[in-house]
Amino acid sequence: MSHSYQFKYIIIGDAAVGKSCIMLNFIDKRFRAEHDLTIGVEFGSKIIDVQGIKIKLQIWDTAGSESFKSITRSYYRSAAGALLVYDITRKDSFNHLSEWLNEARLNGNPSMAITLVGNKFDLDENRTISYEEGLRYAKDNGLGFLETSALTGHNVNQAFVDTALAILGKINDGTIDLNSPIAGVIAKEKLVRTPEKQQGCCKGS
Repeated sequence: MSHSYQFKYIIIGDAAVGKSCIMLNFIDKRFRAEHDLTIGVEFGSKIIDVQGIKIKLQIWDTAGSESFKSITRSYYRSAAGALLVYDITRKDSFNHLSEWLNEARLNGNPSMAITLVGNKFDLDENRTISYEEGLRYAKDNGLGFLETSALTGHNVNQAFVDTALAILGKINDGTIDLNSPIAGVIAKEKLVRTPEKQQGCCKGS
């Protein structure tokens, strides 16, 4: 399937919040209950349709363990979008969000679109972080926000689509420079059309 753009994504957050499961559900529509902790980074890709525009997502799922942070920092630099994931049943994963956000903004490009993702919505009865708390944090920090379940697939696709929409908005308003090597965006087709007057001239020749 041909595509107009290629976006680089990273998925960040504490270990065991469900980052790898979110990527697996998004790409393969399946859930793996037993999942080894990510060592370094894992990679996946998928083409999605966003408002009629085909976009290939290259997704890097990063390790949440502190011992791998030096490895994963290099993946921030050229990412166009990021999913910042916490577990709605684990207060510690929410409390660590600012550390991850600081890492992303320190090591990533300034135009990166970041979506806050509260995962494990299927465990709603065990939640320690309310939806309102997540939404407030997102608004205070200029992030997109939704809650997902990697088990049921609830909002998983939407998390990737919402981030892509934010990136497209940055492209359209000029925030993202398509010629920048660290933008995390590759335009596969030239979408800037030839001026109508020039087209008419050519047709008449």
